[in-house]
Formats: sequence, C-alpha cells, structure tokens
Amino acid sequence: MEFLDNYVSIIMPAYNAEKYISESIDSVKNQLFTNWELIIIDDYSKDKTVDVIRSFDDSRIKIIELEKNSGAAYARNRGIEAAQGEFIAFLDSDDLWTEEKLKQQILFMKSNDYAFTCTEYTEMNQNSKVIDIVKVQDKLDYEGVLKYCPGNSTIVYNAKKLGKFYAPLIKRRNDFALWLQVIKKAKYIYGLHESHTIYRVRDNSLSSNKIKLLKYQWKVLRDLEKLPILYSMYLLMHKVLQVLLK
Repeated sequence: MEFLDNYVSIIMPAYNAEKYISESIDSVKNQLFTNWELIIIDDYSKDKTVDVIRSFDDSRIKIIELEKNSGAAYARNRGIEAAQGEFIAFLDSDDLWTEEKLKQQILFMKSNDYAFTCTEYTEMNQNSKVIDIVKVQDKLDYEGVLKYCPGNSTIVYNAKKLGKFYAPLIKRRNDFALWLQVIKKAKYIYGLHESHTIYRVRDNSLSSNKIKLLKYQWKVLRDLEKLPILYSMYLLMHKVLQVLLK
C-alpha cells in the first residue's frame, strides 16, 4: 500500500459514545495541524453515536459502521486497515486533544527521525476536574513498555517506516498488546514531555475495573508474549503497585 506523506490517520473506535464523542471530534477539528483523516469505527452503537458523527460536515471525517458489536480491538483494527496516512494516531471517543497535539508531536517525530512516540497526558474526572498528570520517560525499549504502558490517545507511529500493526482480539489491554508489537519493530518509543491529551476517567469505563485489567495484563504477558512465569509475576506486581499508588 502507498502511504500519503505527512498525512495523519486518526483511529477512533466508538460504542454508545453520544455523550462525549462530539467534544472528542471537535478537539480533532481544532488541530493546528490540518493534514489528517479521522476514521471513526462505530461498533454497532445502540444510542445516537452515528447521528452525532454524521452531524459534522467535514470530508476528513470518515465513518465505518460495523454490522454487529465486535469489541474495541476489532473496531480499532478496521480503522488501521483503512488508514492512508504516513502516521497513525489513536484517540478514544471520550478523550480530548489540545489544539497543538498533532503539530507538536509530528514536529517532534520528523525533526528527530522518531518512528514511535507518545506524550504526557492529563487525567480528568467526570466533573472535568484535573486529578493527575501522567509523565513519560525520554524513551522506553520493550522491557520499558512492559512496565510503563503509554496512554492510548497519546500514541503516534510512522506506518510508512514500520508498517501496520493490529491489536489481538481481547477485550481489555489490547492497546498494550499492540504497543508491544510496535516496539519490537521500532526498538524505542520516545516521550514528548508535554501534555497534549486529556484522558477522561469514567467509573464505568473498561479500564476502571482494576481486577479484570490485571487479569488481561497477565493474559498479554503469558499467552501473547510468552514471557517466563516468574518474570510475568514480577511485571504483574509492578503493575499492581502502579495501580495502588494511584
């Protein structure tokens, strides 16, 4: 496949997202960097998500409607498959970007010849109150990503250099598993020390159930990555401490 140079494909799975998705789309439309396509994959929503998406009159916004509910990983993969951009970015349907997000991150990548990057992000509760700012390290290798998974909505990778990667079809932690695939090819992920993503922490979000999150963390480590059991136990305890310290 030929990629469109300096073009960013933004992947946004959506399911029953009518409450927040309009704000998320607006944060993309407000980007100072304008050479993008936003691919929204509706995972057979039962609310008015599709109507909200279609209310935006912008040819850069494209919608894929799934014929049955298939999960975030499958939806994300459909978007990646359709992506035409040299760069692939990810934005959850309830998260927000600052207007400088793509401009600063693409500049960061091109000026340093980085193929895989993330940024810091701000956590906001359902009352729009900032509760934390999650920092990033200068760079992480595979072992680093095993310990410190970057925020999904902060990621951009160069698909022209690295190729496309697809998430395993598991309900949770599929983004973590996806980044582990990318890091094996890229060798390093580089962190931009600026917060350009606002992550909305919701009580009913998939990631809010910490016990199930840890269960799928273990599944990624053992079933997908085939890591030794003692090393997997060490990594899981590292994750438990991260969760408890938050």
